[in-house]
Amino acid sequence: MTATQQQWRQRFSDLVAGNHSPTGDPVDAGARLVVSDPDGTEVFRAALARHHRFEDDGEQVIWIRPLVGGQDAGSGYLFNLNVARRRALSVTRADLVDDGVEMELTTGQKARIEPADGPELEQLTRWDDFTNRLSPEEDAALGRLDADSRHGRYA
Repeated sequence: MTATQQQWRQRFSDLVAGNHSPTGDPVDAGARLVVSDPDGTEVFRAALARHHRFEDDGEQVIWIRPLVGGQDAGSGYLFNLNVARRRALSVTRADLVDDGVEMELTTGQKARIEPADGPELEQLTRWDDFTNRLSPEEDAALGRLDADSRHGRYA
């Protein structure tokens, strides 16, 4: 792995984990994903769960969990884990930019991982509250990012 790859991967990891919080508390920070078409039109934006996985099997693939869906159930915010499921970013090139990481995807789109704020940071806060309800086994299974569907609670 080159020094450049190590740098953008470290920044990516720090953003997702919330290691850029001005207060020093990672729950005050997190990351969002912004995807744009080749013409620059934004096509997707979502907060990212606090886990990811780099896969190096010839192609650069990053597994992430965009936080989509969810609803207030009265007793707290709930997510359907079959909706907020893992997604893969197939990366051809990545660079550090400003306060984030910009990646060219194999689809021709660009993806940017940057600090979350506003609605995306609120969604991440709801996710953090939701995952506090999970058993250690359920939480570990989510963090592995190795399954496309879920059964049982919150599926």
